[in-house]
Amino acid sequence: MVVPLQNTIRDYAWGSPTALPKLLGVAPTGKPQAEMWMGAHESAPSVLPSGDTLYDAVSFDPAAVLGEETAERFDGRFPFLAKLLAAAQPLSIQAHPSREQAIDGYQRDEAAGIPRDAADRNYKDAWPKPEILIALEPFDALVGFRPLDRTVALLDALEPAGFGELTDLLRNGKLREAFTDFMSRDRDAIRPLVAALGAAVTRGADGFELECETLTRLCADFPDDPGVLAALLLNRVRLRRFDAVYLPAGNVHAYLQGLGFEVMANSDNVLRGGLTAKHIDVPELVSVVDFEPLADPVLTATADGGYETGCPYFAVRRVDLDGDERVLEGTGPRIVCCVDGAVDAASKESVVTLSAGQSAFASGPEGPCTLRGSGTAFVVSAS
Repeated sequence: MVVPLQNTIRDYAWGSPTALPKLLGVAPTGKPQAEMWMGAHESAPSVLPSGDTLYDAVSFDPAAVLGEETAERFDGRFPFLAKLLAAAQPLSIQAHPSREQAIDGYQRDEAAGIPRDAADRNYKDAWPKPEILIALEPFDALVGFRPLDRTVALLDALEPAGFGELTDLLRNGKLREAFTDFMSRDRDAIRPLVAALGAAVTRGADGFELECETLTRLCADFPDDPGVLAALLLNRVRLRRFDAVYLPAGNVHAYLQGLGFEVMANSDNVLRGGLTAKHIDVPELVSVVDFEPLADPVLTATADGGYETGCPYFAVRRVDLDGDERVLEGTGPRIVCCVDGAVDAASKESVVTLSAGQSAFASGPEGPCTLRGSGTAFVVSAS
């Protein structure tokens, strides 16, 4: 059957107080509403019409919920987590581990006896967290390291005081050394560098308008935070509606502002380096970072609405309907989330009508399901 989901909204401080309420067509609460979680993560699982959580249902009978093949492939764990994400303030500078790094880190934290809900625990589970963010409106982000020649050009144009050593390291291709050096400095050493960078970006730099706009904001809001210097090294992107960024293991990134649909492996492993009051562990962050520069981080949908990531934990497809219908073949667990208009998600036994911000679940053994109506929905499945 296809059934509606009741989902939890997380009120992280960086969240927008208006974006999710506007999408859902409800009155704002006055508090930040950062993320709506859809799936079976133990921290905030979706609730089924029976009153059971999707996490409990999967735990009780993985094959019945996921299908036998998916249950076996993912050791009885729901493979993905979907979110509506609404950022009004920057999220932390962060990266996520690979599968092997997550297993190793989780085992180390377990052996050290760090409670799984402790604020200073790095690895909440033994899973990686590759993710895709698809913009629902213009969305600003920092994604992957900018090619070094472009960062050197930016620094040469700005000429901030005290950055000669960084510029020389980058000219010599020593990105890891530059990133590690600045991220490891204490806040007293960072403060004059951020001040110098803030003064320099007010002068602007031709061809780097978005970069200067972001650095001006970050220097003002985070005057002693090494994450500001990390932002200097990253690609600054502004996504158009339905453009995306895919973030595999090791990709350093920070979402800045906007509303998006996000899908990831079913994990909450985040290693942070700055722009946050949460736990920061720079050595652990550096140990998972991929320092290969990323020339073009923006991903667009294919002709059939899919987003090609190669991720083994999830696949995402956008379905646009104009009074017609689309049959979704195959089996395996699927979450359908409407982001515009009204969409019916139907199986042989049930129909769920979704408006913007609402979602439904089709269990693993369920066969083809049909979407019809006038609107746009994202369909997430095990890849």
